[in-house]
Amino acid sequence: MRLYAEHPALRARQLAADVGFLVWVVAWVLVARAAHGAVLLLAAPGRAVEDLGRSVAGSMDSAASAAEGVPLVGDELAAPFSALSGAGGSVRGAGQSAQDAVETLATILAVVLVLLPVGWLLLRWLPWRLRWARDAGAAGRLAGSGAGLDVLAVRALAHAPLPRLAALPPGTGAAWHAGDPVAARALAAVELDRLGLRPPG
Repeated sequence: MRLYAEHPALRARQLAADVGFLVWVVAWVLVARAAHGAVLLLAAPGRAVEDLGRSVAGSMDSAASAAEGVPLVGDELAAPFSALSGAGGSVRGAGQSAQDAVETLATILAVVLVLLPVGWLLLRWLPWRLRWARDAGAAGRLAGSGAGLDVLAVRALAHAPLPRLAALPPGTGAAWHAGDPVAARALAAVELDRLGLRPPG
């Protein structure tokens, strides 16, 4: 499959469009990474809460263990410390949940920042490139046969700008209609030129 035109001007436009698309993708990936990192900074309070809960739970576990060693009333003394240890565990879980929510938000934002602008441009760039590749491939195959030159001549008459057709030698259309192969080649060359291709031979 042909990817680029043979004529330098159209080939330069195609290359510029392809490079521009790649630059667009890289730019939005970098923006998404920066946004992801910035949103992850919001997880710092959640980490602080998790660390506080872990610290409280550890201290209260140590206190409960020490209180249990007191004869006769150890279990009663350890109960409040055990309850505070459980509360510290709940605080730690809340901090972890906050971090998870921030990480989820950062990931979703990064994905959206890549998919929306890249998808928007892809829907414009890809059909244009695929349509040209399909048309250029078909035109290249048609140009290799006499009957194909007639098809290209008809396409030229239907799609070429009028000033381009007017620049042909007088009587080209009538000569083609009469079956002149030179006129068919001239009209086919107009269509091939529109696609950025050189006529065969």
